Amino acid sequence: MSAAQAGPGPDFDPGSAYRCSPQVALRPEPFGALVYHFGTRKLSFLKTPQLVEVVKGLEHHPDVHSAIAAADVEESQRPAYLRALAGLAASGTIEPNPAP
Repeated sequence: MSAAQAGPGPDFDPGSAYRCSPQVALRPEPFGALVYHFGTRKLSFLKTPQLVEVVKGLEHHPDVHSAIAAADVEESQRPAYLRALAGLAASGTIEPNPAP
C-alpha cells in the first residue's frame, strides 16, 4: 500500500471529504508514485497505481469511501486502503477537504 501503514487514527474519518495536500507532489512511477511533502521534506511511496488513483480522486468525492469505490478497489482490499489512507492523513499527505 504505502510507506505509512498505520491503523485508522482518531483524527481520520473516512466518512468525510479529503484531498491531497497542496504541499505534496506525486510523481507517477510504474509501481505507483513517489510522494514528496515540501513542508516536511519527507519522501514516501504509494505502492500501487490504484492507491494513486484513490489519492488523486479524493477531492472529487464527498467521502473517502466514495473515492475508494470509484477506483474500483475490491471489497476485500478496502480495509487495507483505509489503513493506508489513515497513515497518509497522519503524515500530512492527505488532509480534510474544506470544500468537498
